[in-house]
Amino acid sequence: MACSCAKNKTTYKVTNTDGKVVYSSTNKPTADSVARRYPGSTVTEHKPGAKTTPAPTA
Repeated sequence: MACSCAKNKTTYKVTNTDGKVVYSSTNKPTADSVARRYPGSTVTEHKPGAKTTPAPTA
């Protein structure tokens, strides 16, 4: 049986300038440090159960 511990945790996603998610974590400081490795990247917060819209494609 799979663990469902992470289903209610907030996820932080690092998105590069191309709109690709390059990293995902439940730890904000880790996501922030990974984002520093990708110039122009952003960290976005995703709450469980929230609907997300896909990133625009070029």
